[in-house]
Amino acid sequence: MLLRITQFGENILTEKGDNVTEFNEDLIDLAGNMIDTMYDANGIGLAAQQVGVKLQICVVTVIFNDNSIKFNFRLDGKQPPLELIMPMVLINPTINFISSHTTLYEEGCLSFPEITGEVERPDQIEVEYQDLKGAKHFLECDGLFSRVIQHEVDHLNGKLFTERMSKSEYQAVEANVKKLRKKTRLWLKENLS
Repeated sequence: MLLRITQFGENILTEKGDNVTEFNEDLIDLAGNMIDTMYDANGIGLAAQQVGVKLQICVVTVIFNDNSIKFNFRLDGKQPPLELIMPMVLINPTINFISSHTTLYEEGCLSFPEITGEVERPDQIEVEYQDLKGAKHFLECDGLFSRVIQHEVDHLNGKLFTERMSKSEYQAVEANVKKLRKKTRLWLKENLS
């Protein structure tokens, strides 16, 4: 089932998600619906807050037709084929290591349609998370894989990619961000009143 993607201006996007404590059919259904929604919107990541749920769960995919996108990863000390682990569901993720080497890359966000900007992020991370059965996993990754996870973990903690932009980068998109907020608030007033 496709879910409605929350838009900038909705309060839930700035709220930290609660830890997942029950690993049940409802969680499996939520994850499946989030994956369907992410693919339908041509996204590569989606956090629970982006579908109106205040929980520490996000989904990502880093399988692309573009062979120029390179990254390294190790999952639980191994490197399985991406096709076996994608799309990936990360529950209660915590980033434990962030490299000091950073890169600039243009990011977008499904909650900010048609708004993009360069964001500087650490290139390599180590993240611990649980899967849909509650089993713990340890992932090391760099490049776009790392960036997508950082972007989604930010969402889970109520932080938006626009907050990570440099002042000048944000100023370039600020008018569009304000327009989106106004449009979202008008939609909320008309549809949820």
